[in-house]
Amino acid sequence: MRIRVTVAAATGALALSALAVPAAQAAEGPGATSAARSVVADAVKIPADDSRGDTAISNVVVNGGKDIVLGTTTKKTFTVSFTVKDNSGVEWAQAILWHGPDFDHLDGGAVADSSNGRATCTKVNATTSNCKSAYTVKADVDLIDSLAGSWKVWAIAQGTDGNYVQKDNVKGFRIQRLSKLTVNASPEPVKKGKTITVTGALTRASWNSGKYLGYTGQSVKLQFKKKGASAYTTVKTVKSTSGGALKTTVKASVDGTFRYSFAGTTTTPVINATGDYVDVK
Repeated sequence: MRIRVTVAAATGALALSALAVPAAQAAEGPGATSAARSVVADAVKIPADDSRGDTAISNVVVNGGKDIVLGTTTKKTFTVSFTVKDNSGVEWAQAILWHGPDFDHLDGGAVADSSNGRATCTKVNATTSNCKSAYTVKADVDLIDSLAGSWKVWAIAQGTDGNYVQKDNVKGFRIQRLSKLTVNASPEPVKKGKTITVTGALTRASWNSGKYLGYTGQSVKLQFKKKGASAYTTVKTVKSTSGGALKTTVKASVDGTFRYSFAGTTTTPVINATGDYVDVK
């Protein structure tokens, strides 16, 4: 089974298209979500969150446990690994990645890069196998901005005796829009006690436009590291305005480095600006 995300040019609506799926026709274009859901159900031959016997899936890890972060044109291949157990041995397994309010209302999805969409399972012993799949996502082809944030893993596994387990949501993970953060402290040098103006901008990748756009209304920390110190301390928190702009003032006291620090959101990763050193006379 293969599912890939496509953007319908006429409407901008995200759809799922199913390719090379046994016992089902490919669905593509606006409104394909329900058809794609049927394709998945037909292909695996069982309803959602179902099981028979002792088959179990555990230890699901996506991208080594790290968020998947994509810029405007980033192409990234990552893996999903999991363990399958069945007292008769493991026959096969598969994981599908999906986005949406629930598995009956998908707005995005992807299956493994393998020719049949199934995971490669390596036998550990008579009852246990470690399974792994690779997935490739290209930001300017497969994604739109609304797909940033929380995704889930749908998984199925079958034992050699015909027992099986299937879960709509066996693991959560995040696909995020790459962020950028700048800082500039001036004047440089500056007399002690005088005002330093610290500006910057918080932007993030827009998969819709192919550009980095301002991330407005976000809380960003201004931090300072005294010359010779090993760590930054927070001076104050400011909010990003139009275009992601950041601006505040502080009094010059000692030599050191200023930076802005953004804690991140579900859709956008943590980022620290490269520090700007100020010499205080």
